[in-house]
Amino acid sequence: MKTRMIDGRAIAARIRAQVATEIKTLGFRLGLGVVLIGDDPASHLYVALKEKACLEAGIFFERLDFSSEVDQAAALSAVASLNANPDIDGILVQLPLPPQLDASALVGAIDPRKDADGFGPENLKRYLEGNGRMPGLVEAISLLLDAADAPSKGTACVKANSEIFSVPVERMLEQRGLMPGEDCLHADAVITAVGKPGSLTAADIRLGATVIDVGTTRVDSHTKGDASPDLEGKAGALTPVPGGVGPMTVALLLKRTLELAKERRG
Repeated sequence: MKTRMIDGRAIAARIRAQVATEIKTLGFRLGLGVVLIGDDPASHLYVALKEKACLEAGIFFERLDFSSEVDQAAALSAVASLNANPDIDGILVQLPLPPQLDASALVGAIDPRKDADGFGPENLKRYLEGNGRMPGLVEAISLLLDAADAPSKGTACVKANSEIFSVPVERMLEQRGLMPGEDCLHADAVITAVGKPGSLTAADIRLGATVIDVGTTRVDSHTKGDASPDLEGKAGALTPVPGGVGPMTVALLLKRTLELAKERRG
């Protein structure tokens, strides 16, 4: 069968255009602050893409860079400075972090009213309880499932290394009518975020399944996803890496910053 590749860049471009248009109607300047720690090349690439997108949309961008030797106190101080900055409407800590740092504590230190990724504990709890918006990455997956014409009933399999990711994704799948489970071989939709290039193969999925590839790994200056090339011809729809989830998360980061600014500034 022919696999349909889902163009995340095209969907993201529409979202970014809508955000930029609305920003022009506001009477104030939006701001996004990012804490970037260490020298991970993928992290630096992603932050550069976020900065470029912000500037194109008319969002002020403040980037706080630290070496990989920074301690927890200094990193927490950086988050606190962005919390206190009235010109900053959204904040994110770029992951992954060096091993001496507590990522959960740093993300948890972000003012919930400025939590641009939506994975802070308060906002995540509200979403899981049905009282908050989806984290941006989860919304990106949901929109890509829409674009793939994924079934509204059936089963879904989430392959991930983190419960902070998998739990809200499974909640979103349930809201769509897809029952989460561990059986990828018979699932109607498979979401993979393992971070191991080529780890999801054609033998792991059923014919015609929708596959959303969240895995991103830098290999010899190239970005690789979890999906093996042999999924083409087996999957019914597939998000490419790059060009699938990545552009969507950037676009939704801008959208979330706009929403936070409107809520915070009234």
